[in-house]
Amino acid sequence: MNKIIHKSSINDDAYTRYVIENYDIQNSKETITTIENNIHNIVNSDFNIGVVYGGSGSGKTSILKSFGTIKNVHFSDTDSLISNFDFLQPAEATRLLSAIGLSSVPTWLRPYHTLSNGEQYRARLAYLIGKAQDNETILIDEYTSVVDRDVAKSMSYAIGKYIKRHNKKIIFASCHYDIIEWLLPDWVYSPAKGRLEKLDPRQCRPKIKLQIFRCRYETWNLFKQHHYLSSDLNTSCQSYLITWNDKAVAFAGILPFPGVGDPKTRRVSRLVVLPDFQGLGIGKKILNYLSSIYWKEDHQMFIRTMQPALGIALSKDDEWIATAGNLRKPSNDTSGRKIIMRESYSYKYIGHKSEDVSDFIMFNADAYKDVAQNQISMF
Repeated sequence: MNKIIHKSSINDDAYTRYVIENYDIQNSKETITTIENNIHNIVNSDFNIGVVYGGSGSGKTSILKSFGTIKNVHFSDTDSLISNFDFLQPAEATRLLSAIGLSSVPTWLRPYHTLSNGEQYRARLAYLIGKAQDNETILIDEYTSVVDRDVAKSMSYAIGKYIKRHNKKIIFASCHYDIIEWLLPDWVYSPAKGRLEKLDPRQCRPKIKLQIFRCRYETWNLFKQHHYLSSDLNTSCQSYLITWNDKAVAFAGILPFPGVGDPKTRRVSRLVVLPDFQGLGIGKKILNYLSSIYWKEDHQMFIRTMQPALGIALSKDDEWIATAGNLRKPSNDTSGRKIIMRESYSYKYIGHKSEDVSDFIMFNADAYKDVAQNQISMF
């Protein structure tokens, strides 16, 4: 069995002599730490995701370093976040950030130091993953140690999907076991046990339960800075707050859309998932659920978006069909409204009519915590 041995000389001063004399330290010259490391004898090179798991001081970092160099990332203090990804074409950089679960367009335009802990962590991971060469093993130490546990789960879900889809190779060192069922790694190694554990390939990620509430207009204030087009919200919107484990994660606003000739037609005016919870597929699940509820009441649903991640997701969903305006620039408008002259995704809902309509359309518009709730079972 291989061993990693760390030796460090002990400086002779009043403090070290006090410890040595009072705590019966046998070796007053140096400290020696031995870590059992037989991982290279048992890890097959054919994998996408590995996790070295253990408590503090178990030797995770030392084992991780035995695979290569743990790289650091340094972002500019002044440039927008996305400008740091200049080793990619702009469109490629936006796709990478979105795939890692950092799909908030306003976030892309802010300097790194202004982002939240969760956003900064995803940005560093996106940079390391995007920068990795073919067949390079990406090494990530202290994975999710500085973020909320629900954020860690959503992050792990998004990264796990991306790594496997693009056939990359990554090893995480973490003291948190709760990420395992969201990452679904090919193997987990425990230094304390000296044993490699392989997961059942049939294992699925945990289900998520979301709660949807009718909410007041003012709830939009929690989300408006994260919307990619505007912080405005039409006062005629029917507004919905979505929570997960009692945390606000998303907002949806639905408006009448009489311009298509049917007064019962509706359109999605706002759909925002907070940055910490992006990458789980929450946005489209909410969109499909709300659309099925409205469709049950004969309200057809339309959406027009310039968000590439959502547009591409809709193009792959059998419950949505592209309209004639899909990926076309809008025509000139003489009404005085501001028109954004660029291509957008335009879709119509054609999915099922939900049977779960109890209390939904009749929700009281009081604060969300005071009303009944509907639940979406995800994944």
